[in-house]
Amino acid sequence: MTNIIASTPGRICLFGEHQDYLGLPVIAAAISRRMNIEAGRIDSGDAPAEIRLSLPDVGSDKRFTIPQFPLTYTNKRDYFRSAINVLHRDGLRFSADIEGRVWGNIPINAGTSSSSALIVTWLNLLSQLADEPRTYSPSQLAEFGYVAEVLEFGEPGGMMDHYSTATGGIIYLESKPKIRVESFPFGGADSGLGAFVLGDSREPKDTIGVLRHVKYGMLDAMAKMRAFDPAFSLETMPADAITDYDHLLTSDERALVRGNLSDRDVLHTALAMFRSGTIDHVLLGQLLTTHQTSLREAKRVSTPKIDRMIDAALEAGALGGKINGSGGGGCMFAYSPTKPEAVAEAIEQAGGRAYVITVAEGTSVTTKTGTGS
Repeated sequence: MTNIIASTPGRICLFGEHQDYLGLPVIAAAISRRMNIEAGRIDSGDAPAEIRLSLPDVGSDKRFTIPQFPLTYTNKRDYFRSAINVLHRDGLRFSADIEGRVWGNIPINAGTSSSSALIVTWLNLLSQLADEPRTYSPSQLAEFGYVAEVLEFGEPGGMMDHYSTATGGIIYLESKPKIRVESFPFGGADSGLGAFVLGDSREPKDTIGVLRHVKYGMLDAMAKMRAFDPAFSLETMPADAITDYDHLLTSDERALVRGNLSDRDVLHTALAMFRSGTIDHVLLGQLLTTHQTSLREAKRVSTPKIDRMIDAALEAGALGGKINGSGGGGCMFAYSPTKPEAVAEAIEQAGGRAYVITVAEGTSVTTKTGTGS
């Protein structure tokens, strides 16, 4: 029996947390912790095709038939079915049983894109197990992943996770006026980019509470500024011009606007460095820490435990660090090109679970010949 193994990395957001829904760009990196699916086709005869997957990491199984299209979703995040629906609409057909297993080492529900990595992996594998296999580009898989995870279920969210995990390496992503991705060949031993240390706080993320303050508070502030000045643009406004609008805003809104302007400018400095082709390790660390200051003080999305983990990482020799993802819990990471093991130990001592990571390649598929999955 010939099996296909698909594998996709998780991701960290280097720069641009809470910027994409404002129309601002982000910079993200795929990481060396991955989601994997190994599966093969089994003739189903005249019976409808059946999906049979074991998920040992979470102690469950996924089993369902494909009697007709579109498949009906059985829960709000029924990603195994939604991916099949998306590919079916693109012309792929599945008449054989698919049997296999799912496993990985990306922290779950911690802001490192485990769900997006799962969907991209499943899409990549399905494309090779279809009746007439088709090879999609990373950008096509990212777009399918966005549809399968976000649009199919009416969820909020951008495309950073899907493009980052599918493409791999470091990407710069603009979402307005249209999607534009710029990739940087950093990753691996010869890239000049050192190790990071990912720290899972094991605190549940308060995504709804965070968005209530950060997203909707900022959107309200921008509406006030645009009503006062129709030419207002968050993309182009000089940071010191915020004083022209101070009288319109509450103290929280002023802090949010200043934080977003700082984060915007930090990202542009980092982008210039990546485009230069040379990593300035100290500068990268400083930019991450500046970004964290904004996330902690202006946007208030960090937590005391994550602050302690970042402080411990810096004291152990990391050059910089920040919270990862929407905040309110989840993970942080530190840039530590010379002392990753010491930094990991310090994060563990501060109560986190630490993983030394590097920038990794995007989604991939390989063929395995054997007996079963």
